[in-house]
Amino acid sequence: MMAFLAEGGAENPLIPATPELIVGLICFFIVFGVLGKKLLPNIQKTLEERHDAIEGGLERAATAQAEAQQILEQYRAQLAEARHEAARLRQEATEQGATIIQEMRAEGQRQREEIIAAGHAQIEADRKSVVAALRQDVGTLATDLAGKLVGESLEDHARQSRTIDRFLDGLEESAAKAEARP
Repeated sequence: MMAFLAEGGAENPLIPATPELIVGLICFFIVFGVLGKKLLPNIQKTLEERHDAIEGGLERAATAQAEAQQILEQYRAQLAEARHEAARLRQEATEQGATIIQEMRAEGQRQREEIIAAGHAQIEADRKSVVAALRQDVGTLATDLAGKLVGESLEDHARQSRTIDRFLDGLEESAAKAEARP
């Protein structure tokens, strides 16, 4: 091929002329040098920035997701603790309510017993006073009637009291026997 160039024969369209080849090679190396020195570092820098933005964004997203997961776990733990505390407070309130109800029942029972005891005491006192008044009235009436039947005055007080007591005791025994029979 070099021989063909040296002969000066017809030019081959596929093989350029030597000066053009040299100029082309020099331009190629100049353009390649400029690209390698100026443009390629800028391209590399831009690619690194994109890679950092993409990978850094993923890393930041992963970090943010981990933090969010940790916060979610803390929230769930606090929520569970709050539910446990609420259940404990509810249980305490129920226990206190039961205690208060029990105390109030005991107080009501005590007051009821006091009222019943006071009522029984009052009834017993009233009964005794009525019995005493009734004994006196019955005694007076019985003495007057006995005096009219016998025809003489039974004004002797000691004898009168004994007679009245025997009579009333007999009435009480009769009343007790009548109550015992159904």
